Amino acid sequence: MMLDQLTSSVESGALAGAVALVSRDGETRVDVVGSLAFGGAPMQRDSLFRVASFSKPIVAAATMSLVESGHLTLDGPVGDLLPELASPRVLRRPDGPLDDTVPASRAITVRDLLTFRMGLGESDNPAIRAREEELELHTFGPPKPRPPLEPDEWMRRLGTLPLQYQPGEQWMYGTGSQVLGVLIARATGQSLESVLRERIFEPLGMADTGFTAGDSGRLTTVYVGEEEFDSAGSSQWLTPPSFPDGAGGLISTVDDFHAFAQMMLAGGNGILSAESVRQMTTDQLTAEQRAAAVGFLGPDAGWGFGVSVGGGRYGWAGGLGTLWSTAPDQRTVVLLLTQRAIWTWPPELFSAFEAAF
Repeated sequence: MMLDQLTSSVESGALAGAVALVSRDGETRVDVVGSLAFGGAPMQRDSLFRVASFSKPIVAAATMSLVESGHLTLDGPVGDLLPELASPRVLRRPDGPLDDTVPASRAITVRDLLTFRMGLGESDNPAIRAREEELELHTFGPPKPRPPLEPDEWMRRLGTLPLQYQPGEQWMYGTGSQVLGVLIARATGQSLESVLRERIFEPLGMADTGFTAGDSGRLTTVYVGEEEFDSAGSSQWLTPPSFPDGAGGLISTVDDFHAFAQMMLAGGNGILSAESVRQMTTDQLTAEQRAAAVGFLGPDAGWGFGVSVGGGRYGWAGGLGTLWSTAPDQRTVVLLLTQRAIWTWPPELFSAFEAAF
Protein backbone atom coordinates (compact mmCIF):
# COMPACT_ATOMS: atom_id res chain seq x y z
CA MET A 1 0.00 0.00 0.00
CA MET A 2 2.83 2.44 0.82
CA LEU A 3 4.46 1.99 -2.59
CA ASP A 4 1.14 2.56 -4.34
CA GLN A 5 0.55 5.75 -2.36
CA LEU A 6 4.08 7.03 -2.95
CA THR A 7 3.79 6.38 -6.68
CA SER A 8 0.44 8.16 -6.75
CA SER A 9 1.88 11.10 -4.79
CA VAL A 10 4.74 11.46 -7.28
CA GLU A 11 2.39 11.22 -10.25
CA SER A 12 0.11 13.90 -8.76
CA GLY A 13 3.02 16.24 -8.00
CA ALA A 14 2.57 16.06 -4.23
CA LEU A 15 6.08 14.57 -3.94
CA ALA A 16 9.16 14.88 -6.10
CA GLY A 17 10.32 11.52 -4.80
CA ALA A 18 10.68 9.27 -1.78
CA VAL A 19 12.49 6.27 -0.33
CA ALA A 20 10.55 3.87 1.92
CA LEU A 21 11.89 0.98 3.99
CA VAL A 22 10.02 -1.74 5.86
CA SER A 23 12.05 -4.26 7.87
CA ARG A 24 10.21 -7.10 9.57
CA ASP A 25 11.85 -10.08 11.29
CA GLY A 26 15.11 -9.46 9.47
CA GLU A 27 13.58 -9.15 6.01
CA THR A 28 13.90 -5.69 4.48
CA ARG A 29 12.13 -4.11 1.53
CA VAL A 30 13.15 -0.74 0.09
CA ASP A 31 11.07 1.14 -2.48
CA VAL A 32 12.45 4.11 -4.42
CA VAL A 33 10.19 6.43 -6.41
CA GLY A 34 10.41 9.74 -8.22
CA SER A 35 13.26 12.21 -8.47
CA LEU A 36 15.78 14.12 -6.35
CA ALA A 37 13.89 17.30 -7.26
CA PHE A 38 10.94 18.19 -9.44
CA GLY A 39 12.31 17.71 -12.94
CA GLY A 40 15.58 16.37 -11.55
CA ALA A 41 17.59 13.17 -11.71
CA PRO A 42 16.01 9.90 -10.53
CA MET A 43 15.84 9.19 -6.81
CA GLN A 44 18.24 6.44 -5.68
CA ARG A 45 18.35 4.18 -2.65
CA ASP A 46 21.42 6.05 -1.40
CA SER A 47 20.03 9.56 -1.95
CA LEU A 48 20.83 12.04 0.81
CA PHE A 49 18.06 13.58 2.92
CA ARG A 50 18.05 16.32 5.53
CA VAL A 51 16.73 14.12 8.32
CA ALA A 52 16.25 17.06 10.70
CA SER A 53 14.89 15.80 14.04
CA PHE A 54 16.16 12.27 13.40
CA SER A 55 19.28 13.96 14.78
CA LYS A 56 17.74 13.96 18.26
CA PRO A 57 17.73 10.17 18.91
CA ILE A 58 21.25 9.88 17.48
CA VAL A 59 22.51 12.58 19.85
CA ALA A 60 20.62 10.93 22.72
CA ALA A 61 22.32 7.61 21.94
CA ALA A 62 25.74 9.29 21.91
CA THR A 63 24.91 10.86 25.28
CA MET A 64 24.05 7.45 26.73
CA SER A 65 27.31 6.06 25.35
CA LEU A 66 29.15 8.77 27.29
CA VAL A 67 27.14 7.95 30.41
CA GLU A 68 28.20 4.33 30.06
CA SER A 69 31.86 5.31 29.62
CA GLY A 70 31.77 7.59 32.68
CA HIS A 71 32.16 10.89 30.82
CA LEU A 72 28.69 11.96 32.00
CA THR A 73 26.21 10.99 34.70
CA LEU A 74 22.47 11.04 34.06
CA ASP A 75 21.56 12.90 37.20
CA GLY A 76 24.69 14.98 37.47
CA PRO A 77 24.47 18.77 37.06
CA VAL A 78 25.35 19.99 33.58
CA GLY A 79 26.79 23.18 35.09
CA ASP A 80 30.08 21.39 35.72
CA LEU A 81 30.71 21.37 31.95
CA LEU A 82 28.27 24.10 30.98
CA PRO A 83 28.92 26.90 33.48
CA GLU A 84 26.57 29.05 31.41
CA LEU A 85 23.75 26.96 32.93
CA ALA A 86 25.22 26.55 36.41
CA SER A 87 23.00 29.14 38.12
CA PRO A 88 19.94 29.69 35.92
CA ARG A 89 17.17 32.14 36.66
CA VAL A 90 13.56 31.13 35.98
CA LEU A 91 10.59 33.27 34.99
CA ARG A 92 8.31 33.90 37.94
CA ARG A 93 5.42 33.20 35.54
CA PRO A 94 5.89 31.17 32.31
CA ASP A 95 4.16 33.93 30.34
CA GLY A 96 5.87 36.77 32.21
CA PRO A 97 8.51 39.35 31.26
CA LEU A 98 12.14 38.28 31.03
CA ASP A 99 13.28 40.48 33.93
CA ASP A 100 10.85 38.98 36.48
CA THR A 101 12.73 35.89 37.64
CA VAL A 102 13.52 33.67 40.61
CA PRO A 103 16.47 31.32 41.18
CA ALA A 104 16.19 27.78 39.84
CA SER A 105 15.02 25.34 42.50
CA ARG A 106 17.69 22.82 41.51
CA ALA A 107 20.43 22.21 38.96
CA ILE A 108 19.74 21.21 35.36
CA THR A 109 20.83 17.59 34.80
CA VAL A 110 21.75 15.47 31.78
CA ARG A 111 18.44 13.67 32.24
CA ASP A 112 16.62 17.01 31.96
CA LEU A 113 18.28 17.65 28.60
CA LEU A 114 17.45 14.15 27.31
CA THR A 115 13.81 14.37 28.37
CA PHE A 116 13.37 17.99 27.21
CA ARG A 117 12.65 19.17 30.74
CA MET A 118 15.51 21.64 31.13
CA GLY A 119 13.07 24.57 31.28
CA LEU A 120 13.66 25.90 27.75
CA GLY A 121 12.36 24.74 24.38
CA GLU A 122 9.81 25.67 21.74
CA SER A 123 8.13 28.46 23.66
CA ASP A 124 4.73 30.11 23.67
CA ASN A 125 6.20 33.16 25.42
CA PRO A 126 6.66 35.90 22.79
CA ALA A 127 9.37 37.61 24.82
CA ILE A 128 11.52 34.46 24.85
CA ARG A 129 10.99 33.93 21.13
CA ALA A 130 11.95 37.52 20.36
CA ARG A 131 15.09 37.35 22.52
CA GLU A 132 16.22 34.09 20.96
CA GLU A 133 15.75 35.57 17.50
CA GLU A 134 17.72 38.65 18.56
CA LEU A 135 20.52 36.41 19.85
CA GLU A 136 20.56 34.36 16.59
CA LEU A 137 20.15 31.10 18.48
CA HIS A 138 17.79 29.55 15.90
CA THR A 139 16.14 27.18 18.36
CA PHE A 140 12.74 27.12 16.61
CA GLY A 141 11.53 25.80 13.30
CA PRO A 142 13.34 24.09 10.41
CA PRO A 143 17.15 24.12 10.68
CA LYS A 144 17.56 26.82 8.04
CA PRO A 145 19.22 29.18 8.42
CA ARG A 146 21.72 27.49 10.66
CA PRO A 147 22.86 29.30 13.79
CA PRO A 148 25.81 31.45 12.62
CA LEU A 149 27.64 31.04 15.94
CA GLU A 150 30.41 28.77 17.15
CA PRO A 151 29.24 26.38 19.93
CA ASP A 152 30.84 28.31 22.81
CA GLU A 153 29.30 31.60 21.70
CA TRP A 154 25.93 29.91 21.12
CA MET A 155 26.10 28.52 24.65
CA ARG A 156 27.14 31.86 26.11
CA ARG A 157 24.17 33.59 24.54
CA LEU A 158 21.73 30.85 25.56
CA GLY A 159 22.97 31.22 29.13
CA THR A 160 21.79 34.83 29.21
CA LEU A 161 18.17 33.69 28.84
CA PRO A 162 15.99 32.89 31.83
CA LEU A 163 14.37 29.46 31.88
CA GLN A 164 10.64 29.50 31.21
CA TYR A 165 10.01 26.66 33.70
CA GLN A 166 11.85 25.17 36.63
CA PRO A 167 14.17 22.27 35.71
CA GLY A 168 12.17 19.03 35.51
CA GLU A 169 8.81 20.80 35.57
CA GLN A 170 7.62 20.90 31.95
CA TRP A 171 8.29 19.15 28.64
CA MET A 172 9.50 21.66 26.03
CA TYR A 173 10.63 20.48 22.63
CA GLY A 174 14.00 20.71 21.03
CA THR A 175 16.53 22.94 22.78
CA GLY A 176 17.73 20.14 25.04
CA SER A 177 19.25 18.34 22.03
CA GLN A 178 21.13 21.46 20.94
CA VAL A 179 22.56 21.83 24.45
CA LEU A 180 23.47 18.12 24.50
CA GLY A 181 25.55 18.67 21.38
CA VAL A 182 27.65 21.27 23.19
CA LEU A 183 27.82 19.13 26.34
CA ILE A 184 29.03 16.08 24.39
CA ALA A 185 31.81 18.11 22.79
CA ARG A 186 32.99 19.56 26.09
CA ALA A 187 32.82 16.21 27.90
CA THR A 188 35.11 14.60 25.33
CA GLY A 189 37.24 17.50 24.13
CA GLN A 190 36.20 16.66 20.56
CA SER A 191 33.77 18.15 18.07
CA LEU A 192 30.21 16.81 18.18
CA GLU A 193 30.59 15.27 14.72
CA SER A 194 33.82 13.52 15.74
CA VAL A 195 32.08 11.96 18.74
CA LEU A 196 29.08 10.87 16.67
CA ARG A 197 31.38 9.39 14.03
CA GLU A 198 33.52 7.53 16.57
CA ARG A 199 30.74 6.19 18.76
CA ILE A 200 27.77 5.79 16.40
CA PHE A 201 28.43 6.26 12.68
CA GLU A 202 31.61 4.27 12.11
CA PRO A 203 30.65 1.24 14.26
CA LEU A 204 27.29 1.06 12.45
CA GLY A 205 28.69 1.70 8.98
CA MET A 206 26.76 4.99 8.64
CA ALA A 207 29.23 6.39 6.11
CA ASP A 208 26.83 8.94 4.61
CA THR A 209 25.58 10.50 7.84
CA GLY A 210 26.94 13.82 9.08
CA PHE A 211 26.36 17.55 9.21
CA THR A 212 27.55 18.06 5.62
CA ALA A 213 26.37 16.39 2.41
CA GLY A 214 29.41 14.56 1.10
CA ASP A 215 28.05 14.17 -2.44
CA SER A 216 25.98 17.02 -3.86
CA GLY A 217 24.89 14.82 -6.75
CA ARG A 218 22.95 12.57 -4.34
CA LEU A 219 21.40 15.40 -2.29
CA THR A 220 17.67 15.94 -2.60
CA THR A 221 16.02 19.34 -2.95
CA VAL A 222 13.59 19.99 -0.11
CA TYR A 223 10.21 21.69 -0.40
CA VAL A 224 7.57 23.21 1.87
CA GLY A 225 4.54 21.98 0.04
CA GLU A 226 5.43 22.56 -3.59
CA GLU A 227 7.62 25.62 -2.84
CA GLU A 228 11.39 25.11 -2.91
CA PHE A 229 12.96 25.50 0.54
CA ASP A 230 16.57 24.36 0.06
CA SER A 231 17.99 23.50 -3.35
CA ALA A 232 20.55 20.73 -3.70
CA GLY A 233 22.73 22.93 -5.88
CA SER A 234 23.03 25.79 -3.38
CA SER A 235 22.22 23.99 -0.14
CA GLN A 236 23.64 25.19 3.17
CA TRP A 237 24.33 21.51 3.89
CA LEU A 238 27.13 21.50 1.29
CA THR A 239 29.44 23.33 3.72
CA PRO A 240 30.31 22.49 7.35
CA PRO A 241 28.21 24.38 9.90
CA SER A 242 29.57 26.82 12.47
CA PHE A 243 27.19 25.25 14.99
CA PRO A 244 26.64 21.49 14.57
CA ASP A 245 22.97 21.31 15.53
CA GLY A 246 22.22 18.22 17.58
CA ALA A 247 18.51 18.89 17.30
CA GLY A 248 18.16 18.93 13.54
CA GLY A 249 21.34 19.29 11.52
CA LEU A 250 22.12 15.82 10.15
CA ILE A 251 22.12 14.46 6.60
CA SER A 252 21.54 10.71 6.17
CA THR A 253 20.30 7.91 3.90
CA VAL A 254 17.63 5.27 4.41
CA ASP A 255 20.19 2.49 4.93
CA ASP A 256 22.29 4.54 7.33
CA PHE A 257 19.37 5.40 9.54
CA HIS A 258 18.06 1.85 9.30
CA ALA A 259 21.37 0.69 10.76
CA PHE A 260 20.77 2.99 13.71
CA ALA A 261 17.17 1.80 14.12
CA GLN A 262 18.28 -1.84 14.01
CA MET A 263 20.91 -1.15 16.68
CA MET A 264 18.15 0.14 18.94
CA LEU A 265 15.87 -2.78 18.12
CA ALA A 266 18.67 -5.22 18.93
CA GLY A 267 19.06 -3.72 22.39
CA GLY A 268 22.22 -1.77 21.70
CA ASN A 269 24.18 -4.30 19.64
CA GLY A 270 27.50 -3.40 21.26
CA ILE A 271 27.01 0.33 20.76
CA LEU A 272 24.84 0.78 23.85
CA SER A 273 23.80 -1.45 26.71
CA ALA A 274 20.32 -2.95 26.71
CA GLU A 275 19.59 -0.86 29.80
CA SER A 276 20.45 2.36 27.99
CA VAL A 277 18.15 1.43 25.11
CA ARG A 278 15.43 0.54 27.61
CA GLN A 279 15.68 3.94 29.24
CA MET A 280 15.72 5.72 25.88
CA THR A 281 12.55 3.95 24.76
CA THR A 282 10.63 4.21 28.04
CA ASP A 283 8.25 7.12 28.59
CA GLN A 284 9.88 9.48 31.08
CA LEU A 285 7.04 11.98 31.46
CA THR A 286 4.50 12.37 34.22
CA ALA A 287 0.79 12.24 33.39
CA GLU A 288 0.60 16.02 33.76
CA GLN A 289 3.56 16.56 31.45
CA ARG A 290 2.08 14.23 28.82
CA ALA A 291 -1.23 16.09 29.01
CA ALA A 292 0.54 19.43 28.48
CA ALA A 293 2.50 18.01 25.52
CA VAL A 294 -0.43 16.25 23.81
CA GLY A 295 -0.77 18.99 21.19
CA PHE A 296 2.80 18.28 20.05
CA LEU A 297 3.23 14.55 20.72
CA GLY A 298 -0.32 13.46 19.99
CA PRO A 299 -2.67 11.32 22.11
CA ASP A 300 -1.31 8.40 24.13
CA ALA A 301 2.30 9.39 23.42
CA GLY A 302 5.08 10.29 25.81
CA TRP A 303 8.80 10.97 25.51
CA GLY A 304 11.87 8.91 26.29
CA PHE A 305 15.39 10.09 25.44
CA GLY A 306 15.23 11.59 21.95
CA VAL A 307 12.18 9.57 20.84
CA SER A 308 8.44 9.60 21.26
CA VAL A 309 7.03 6.52 23.00
CA GLY A 310 3.52 5.09 22.95
CA GLY A 311 1.19 2.44 21.58
CA GLY A 312 3.87 -0.25 21.69
CA ARG A 313 6.14 1.77 19.39
CA TYR A 314 8.87 4.39 19.51
CA GLY A 315 10.39 6.69 16.90
CA TRP A 316 10.22 10.24 15.67
CA ALA A 317 9.79 12.52 12.66
CA GLY A 318 12.00 14.97 10.82
CA GLY A 319 10.26 18.21 9.97
CA LEU A 320 11.79 18.36 6.49
CA GLY A 321 9.99 15.21 5.43
CA THR A 322 11.04 12.04 7.26
CA LEU A 323 9.19 9.59 9.51
CA TRP A 324 10.41 6.62 11.58
CA SER A 325 8.68 4.15 13.86
CA THR A 326 9.81 0.88 15.46
CA ALA A 327 7.41 -1.73 16.89
CA PRO A 328 9.65 -3.95 19.07
CA ASP A 329 7.07 -6.68 19.64
CA GLN A 330 6.58 -6.97 15.87
CA ARG A 331 10.33 -6.72 15.20
CA THR A 332 9.39 -4.09 12.66
CA VAL A 333 11.04 -0.84 11.55
CA VAL A 334 9.35 1.50 9.08
CA LEU A 335 11.10 4.51 7.51
CA LEU A 336 9.75 7.01 5.01
CA LEU A 337 12.12 9.65 3.64
CA THR A 338 10.72 12.43 1.47
CA GLN A 339 11.85 15.96 0.69
CA ARG A 340 8.48 17.59 1.42
CA ALA A 341 8.18 19.28 4.84
CA ILE A 342 6.16 16.94 7.02
CA TRP A 343 3.68 19.58 8.19
CA THR A 344 2.65 19.93 4.52
CA TRP A 345 2.26 16.18 3.84
CA PRO A 346 -1.07 15.03 2.40
CA PRO A 347 -2.95 12.92 5.00
CA GLU A 348 -2.69 9.91 2.69
CA LEU A 349 1.05 9.68 3.31
CA PHE A 350 0.57 9.28 7.05
CA SER A 351 -2.13 6.66 6.43
CA ALA A 352 0.12 4.69 4.09
CA PHE A 353 2.93 4.79 6.66
CA GLU A 354 0.65 3.46 9.39
CA ALA A 355 -0.64 0.71 7.10
CA ALA A 356 2.89 -0.73 6.93
CA PHE A 357 2.55 -2.07 10.50
